[in-house]
Amino acid sequence: MSVSAQPRLHAPDEPGDPPPVLKVVPARHPWRWVGIVVVLVLVAQFVHGLVTNPGWDWATFARFFTAESVLRAVLVTLQLTVYGTAIGFALGIVLALMRLSRSRFLVAVSWTYTWAFRSIPLIVQLLFWFNISYLYQELRFGVPFGPTFFGFDTKDLISPMGAAVLGLALHQAAYAAEIVRSGIISVDHGQLEAAAALGIPKGRQFRRIVLPQAMRSILPNATNEVISLFKGTSVVSVVAIGELFYQVQVIYGRNARVVALLMVATVWYIALTTVLSIAQHYIEKHYAKGATRHREGWKWAR
Repeated sequence: MSVSAQPRLHAPDEPGDPPPVLKVVPARHPWRWVGIVVVLVLVAQFVHGLVTNPGWDWATFARFFTAESVLRAVLVTLQLTVYGTAIGFALGIVLALMRLSRSRFLVAVSWTYTWAFRSIPLIVQLLFWFNISYLYQELRFGVPFGPTFFGFDTKDLISPMGAAVLGLALHQAAYAAEIVRSGIISVDHGQLEAAAALGIPKGRQFRRIVLPQAMRSILPNATNEVISLFKGTSVVSVVAIGELFYQVQVIYGRNARVVALLMVATVWYIALTTVLSIAQHYIEKHYAKGATRHREGWKWAR
């Protein structure tokens, strides 16, 4: 809003001079409306193309969107996401605590693990675990460099599904460790000193003071990693796991309806990602209790 004062009819320093009459002029943003119109036109053109362009082949999309093979593939994708997230974050929490410990050995082990698994592409890790039996035909347990008590055939021990879960979880753990560590160190250390001065046990300090505040920092990044892992499960198609993207490839390899089948996968990914985002909103809202947050727009946008 802009404010302008009407001119006075007498000297401003005259005794008993009444206050000036202010005229309020609403702020105008013509370019904002131009941007809105341009965006609406582009959206309308895109929607019109979706409806009128026969290349999208919506009939094929409708036929395969809820097909039994596609629904099974969606279930496999969700299983890979849940297993990878659970194992990855469980190991990531351990690695984060190791990195924050006073032991140089534990810090070195955690740092080396994070460095190694963040450096190697996920697809390479998956192919390595899938072909582990080529390097090690048998996994043996016994005295190091001595007699063996028992062993397992690796080709029977690690199935394609097991290799996929192992690769996703170990890859996820490296990123989860840094997310958890950054959340913990974001808590003001003075609060822990005050809690220690009050005689609060360290376990309770972590549960009641550190964790609730750290979760506010951990959750947004953790959710992004879960969504990234959910979409990243498409990489396991290289080891012939029947997840969503692999199943879509199999179907359009038979009927050559590439665009329609890709849209099937796209809509499923968007729908499930939206569900994860909604869950993130409510979890963040729960841990934001007691925190004061003001959401204000940018000044230049006002």
